[in-house]
Amino acid sequence: MASGEVATGRHAEVEAASAAGSALPVGTVITNSGRVSATRFPGQAPTTPPFTREELIGLDDALKSASEKALVRFSVYIGELGADAVADARAVLLRAPEPANGALIAVSPNAHEVVVVSGVAVADRVNDRVAQLGVTAAVTSFRQGDLIDGLIAALRVMSTAAAVS
Repeated sequence: MASGEVATGRHAEVEAASAAGSALPVGTVITNSGRVSATRFPGQAPTTPPFTREELIGLDDALKSASEKALVRFSVYIGELGADAVADARAVLLRAPEPANGALIAVSPNAHEVVVVSGVAVADRVNDRVAQLGVTAAVTSFRQGDLIDGLIAALRVMSTAAAVS
């Protein structure tokens, strides 16, 4: 999972192709930032949540800005987390590029759970206090039904708190 990406079935294809050194699926690229960008063919059912193009661009910009500001590779996961949400979020982070230098905000909308986990190299800066600040910043927007604004608020607050002085 790369920064700004929502988990889908295609991601497994991309990981397998990248690991094997073979070509990515048609219409899929890895951007300079390491984010996987994939298209779909006309008539294919969307595999992403029902966010507008502007919302996704705003989230992508926030991920890039937060990652540059704090020198942490921030990622977002939106999807179901199991009974042990923290363990599941850690498993998602381990699939991200540079997991040791990463931080993941995992949101399970149906369970109303938000989990923040960080890699070992940044755990001192993206600690429990910073995670709590991010969750607190996100919750107000989440309660109003605005997932993207909540994630952007969390990224801004967390990156500011975790920024290298």
